[in-house]
Amino acid sequence: MSRLPGWLDRLGAGLSAAAQRLAERRARAEADPEAEVEAEARADADAAAHLVPAKPTRAEPPALPGEPQRPERSAPEGAGPGAPPQHVPAPPAYAPAVAARPEPVDAVPWGMRVAAEAGWRLLVLAGTLWVLMQVIRTVQLVVLAFVAALLITALLQPPVARLKGLGLPRGLATAVTAVLGFVIMGLVGWFVVWQVMDNLDNLSARVRDGIEELKTWLLNSPFHVTESQINDIAKNLQDAIGTNTEQITSAGLQGVTVMVEVLTGILLAMFSTLFLLYDGRKVWEWSLRLVPSQARPGVAGAGPRAWRTLTAYVRGTVIVALIDAVFIGLGLFFLDVPMAVPLAVFIFLFAFIPLVGAVISGALAVVVALVTNGVFTSLMVLVVVLAVQQIEGHVLQPFILGRAVRVHPLAVVLSVAAGGLVAGIGGAVVAVPLVAVTNTAVGYLRAYSEEQTALRALVPVRPDLGEESS
Repeated sequence: MSRLPGWLDRLGAGLSAAAQRLAERRARAEADPEAEVEAEARADADAAAHLVPAKPTRAEPPALPGEPQRPERSAPEGAGPGAPPQHVPAPPAYAPAVAARPEPVDAVPWGMRVAAEAGWRLLVLAGTLWVLMQVIRTVQLVVLAFVAALLITALLQPPVARLKGLGLPRGLATAVTAVLGFVIMGLVGWFVVWQVMDNLDNLSARVRDGIEELKTWLLNSPFHVTESQINDIAKNLQDAIGTNTEQITSAGLQGVTVMVEVLTGILLAMFSTLFLLYDGRKVWEWSLRLVPSQARPGVAGAGPRAWRTLTAYVRGTVIVALIDAVFIGLGLFFLDVPMAVPLAVFIFLFAFIPLVGAVISGALAVVVALVTNGVFTSLMVLVVVLAVQQIEGHVLQPFILGRAVRVHPLAVVLSVAAGGLVAGIGGAVVAVPLVAVTNTAVGYLRAYSEEQTALRALVPVRPDLGEESS
């Protein structure tokens, strides 16, 4: 009985403490109901953890960059919305670190990316040029005829403009200029053929005499050439000619075909020249309609400048070629070289092929002088040709052609070689003016683009337009 009062005292103290805790919890629940619910759930989970030991869980490696995220594990069945999530323990310290893999684009070096970007664009450009060259080769005759018409139009347009300034109608001025130009060209060609045919017998006799003199010189020369060796060489030449008779005949038939093509090209060039002289401006305006509208202002400005360059090149080349033909022809005439006038005409025509034409025409004159008049005359002709060509290269071309159509010698050599490979003699003739015109057009387009960029940088942007665009 003595222990009963103490036990009752402790029971009363416990009930008082429980009542106090219950009152505090009720006060907290009234202040923040959600926090109180979470606290009760946490207390229940702690109590369950003390009663039931938790199962060990397997650690999962962290997700790598670029991989899809793993879905979070759902709470066990029966757990309410306030149940605590299951926490995955961190990997052990001895686990190796996994490096993040970069993006494939970032793994490629910058220089290789630039080379690849430039490479496929160059491949597309090369394919386009190849297709264009195939088309040009297919219609080579038409292209060369039209280019020749452009060159002739550049030469004849100033006289047409002067006749129109004198009061003649455009059609009459075009007809007079074209007829006079073609008549002069035809007379020159007829004169050359007439001179060659008239001097052919004399030239053949001089060639035979020259061969006999060469044979005599070889017999008396220090090379110890015998007459039997010379006869064997002559016999081998005759046998080669007799063996290749069929090839020579086929070459003659091909020559007939070439002559037909040449006549067709001449007719196309004449008609194209007439229409370009009469309606050249309308043809240019129609061509501008084929250009995209954004690039049309630049092309419209580059076209007249390129045409002025072509006109200056053709007129300057004609003047230089005429001077070369006159002075070299006078030298051949005073040295008594046969067919001096036809050789001068050949020098004039070959002057339109830069570098190569002067060498070929000069070598032809020297060979004719050597065969007909001997070594001394050929040396004098060589001196005359070299002197005139030096004056042409250092005085005439810089003064007459000027800086507007000046092309680097390397570009001249490469363009002539490429034009000759693509289209023969015609391609070699039009290669240099094409390069000069392209150089002028590209230079203007570059300057125009830079000017437009500078103007756009100077124009202020309106704030309202910026807000609308954003």
